[in-house]
Amino acid sequence: MTETIRRLVLLGGDGIGPEVIAETRRVIDWFARHRGLAVAVSEAPFGLEAWRRHGKILPEATMAEIMAADAVLFGARGGPGYEAIPPAEVKAGSLLRLRRTLDVFANFRPLFAIPALFGASSLKDRVLEGVDLVIVRELTGGIYFGEPRGIERLPDGTRVGVNTHRYTSAEIRRVAGAAFDLARRRRRRVCSVDKSNVMEAGALWREEVTALHREAFSEVELSHMLADNCAMQLVRAPGQFDVILTDNLFGDLLSDCGAMIMGSLGMLPSASLGAADAAGRRRALYEPVHGSAPDIAGQGIANPLGAILSFAMALRLTFERPAEAKLLEDAVAAALASGVRTADIMEAGARRVTTAEMGSAVLASLSRLLT
Repeated sequence: MTETIRRLVLLGGDGIGPEVIAETRRVIDWFARHRGLAVAVSEAPFGLEAWRRHGKILPEATMAEIMAADAVLFGARGGPGYEAIPPAEVKAGSLLRLRRTLDVFANFRPLFAIPALFGASSLKDRVLEGVDLVIVRELTGGIYFGEPRGIERLPDGTRVGVNTHRYTSAEIRRVAGAAFDLARRRRRRVCSVDKSNVMEAGALWREEVTALHREAFSEVELSHMLADNCAMQLVRAPGQFDVILTDNLFGDLLSDCGAMIMGSLGMLPSASLGAADAAGRRRALYEPVHGSAPDIAGQGIANPLGAILSFAMALRLTFERPAEAKLLEDAVAAALASGVRTADIMEAGARRVTTAEMGSAVLASLSRLLT
């Protein structure tokens, strides 16, 4: 039986995005050649370069490719240059708009300790040992999307900035369902994180998560934690967590806080998924967590492993190739165990490498693991 060819769109974007996506493309091509991965890959403009060439941050042709794709692998967006673009165009081409249009409401951010990188973390080895958790972040609601929002001037001349933190029961329940479903396939524990002590939206969050758990997921252990405490617990004893469920703002903050589990933001992958359609197809946006890092863009020193591990998530979740996903994750671990390091995870006794050299190290590890 012939495997269905999946369509994958690559968006390099801004800053270090094109550099890390280029190395991930080499890995994708390796899997197509050596593991028979049925994938049709295209690259599309998005970001400042798209604005310069096409007069749009997110051109219509790019959006059409994205909507027709099985998955999107994205590099980064943002940095110097956007201040010269009309605000309406910046908003129209924002990453928030892309996430909302695709309705990829469930963002999965795995945090797992890699022994070879213990020395790159600020945390003690005994804290990192055996850590393997996933933050499930609601991605298309909350304070990043709530209305009203904006900056306005009051009659007395005072300026005021307004953002609205807003959630509906349906928004909470669908991302909670995704977290509970994931926990069923892991260690069956969900910690729901909110600020129900001071925020009405947080109180609703806790009530709805609790109700859904009682109705449909009682075999999963559910606990609740306030967001400020969770931030502390992530660096005190991260091994206590299996799946952390939280809203858009707290998920953004907590995953960056948890980056020290893996040694650097440059190591963190993510997957954002929508609801399954009638055919079981889920829109999927994969991206490293690190952002555009304009201060190091173009220097060839960025860490491509967050992007490469995001493709490993695509292998597991979109391509349904768990063995290949595990192979790639093992290859990343093997490359790091060999002592190569990009600047962000450099430590004494390691060999500093460029972005391309790290990509080559992963490819070499893939080949060795097959022999």
